[in-house]
Amino acid sequence: MSKRLSFYCLIALASVCIFFLAFNQRYSSYLEHRLQPMISDVEIRPRTTKIQEPVTVSQAYITGSTDNATITEIQEVVDQQRRAIKREMENYEYPNGKYGINVSKLEDLVMEKGGRPMRSIILTSWRSGSTFLGDVVNAHPANFYHYEPLLDYGIVQIRGSPLAEESLTRILSLLNCEYKELDRYLDYGKTHHWVFNHNTHLWRQCQAHKRICWDPRFVSKFCRLFPFQSMKLVRLRLHAAESLLAEEDLGVRLVLLIRDPRGILQSRKHREWCPAKPDCSDPALVCGDMVSDFNTAVELSKKYPRSFRVVRYEDLSVDPYKHVQELYNFYGLNFHVNVKKFLDTHTKNDVGGVSSTFRNSKVAPFHWRTDLDFEEVREIQKVCATAMQLWGYVMALNSTHQKDFDPITNYRLQL
Repeated sequence: MSKRLSFYCLIALASVCIFFLAFNQRYSSYLEHRLQPMISDVEIRPRTTKIQEPVTVSQAYITGSTDNATITEIQEVVDQQRRAIKREMENYEYPNGKYGINVSKLEDLVMEKGGRPMRSIILTSWRSGSTFLGDVVNAHPANFYHYEPLLDYGIVQIRGSPLAEESLTRILSLLNCEYKELDRYLDYGKTHHWVFNHNTHLWRQCQAHKRICWDPRFVSKFCRLFPFQSMKLVRLRLHAAESLLAEEDLGVRLVLLIRDPRGILQSRKHREWCPAKPDCSDPALVCGDMVSDFNTAVELSKKYPRSFRVVRYEDLSVDPYKHVQELYNFYGLNFHVNVKKFLDTHTKNDVGGVSSTFRNSKVAPFHWRTDLDFEEVREIQKVCATAMQLWGYVMALNSTHQKDFDPITNYRLQL
């Protein structure tokens, strides 16, 4: 009996153990199921943050979309400007062989059509009338104006290596509408808007389409639409610029603009950026450059009689209509009604500050006679006698004479 009882107890105990084992397994599965979200938060989330592929794909899509939108905007602006130029050039009088220029239609002058623009350059130094003369040329229809492309070099005169080669590389890129390697130039322009804002056609589009203004793809395409290009340079001396004339494929026509050193230095006194810079304020350096420019001008006049010319600012100012007409003939440009309107509105009265181009042109070059005292004039004349003689400027003899005399002679460059 006791053996049978023991056997039944053993079976009962085994059954209880089997029950507890089964219950425990099911309960563990239940717990695992209930706790799964918590486990996922601890283990899966860190792995998710390490996996960046979905974010990268999304960013690439957004970037691609933005870039496509930019390209579309660029093309729309370029197409719009192309139509505007076509309208602007209706009834334009092309040279047709005059001035040594065989051009008879717009396509002959447009780079995107395989043509070559008519390229005009003004070379001078600060406060010599180049802003006025540059705007005179820019008044011509369908002109793309490269305004002082060496602005970021600061207040220096570039006379030789290594800056001469570096600056000429930039100038050639601009004249060929190749902006892809001009990051420094474009980056500077983003915070110094006068790099572009004298270029009336370009700046108008920049104001309406700020996102693409400094994009090299846009500026390159835009530049290549224009049949005329102009440029003014105030930091590059003439002997360093000769290679521009030697580049026959460019077809550059270059004017050296000269001014009386007394007028230059008087005008520079009013500019805060000038007095601490020797290249700007030292009469010996200013007039040394004028002598160097004279010697180079004589050689270039012989070597490139059709593509190089000298203009004195005083002559231009005293008789602007005559000299601008001659200048336009030299450049091979049509003396368009827009140019006459510009002269009518910019040469009669003084309006604005020291950088304004609205001037009584007959008076503007000679302010130095009353603004400088004779001691200042005498110091300038002492170191500038050679330069003044070479360029046809008359010495002031004393303070009385300074107020009344005519400081310019009838002048022609002696070859």
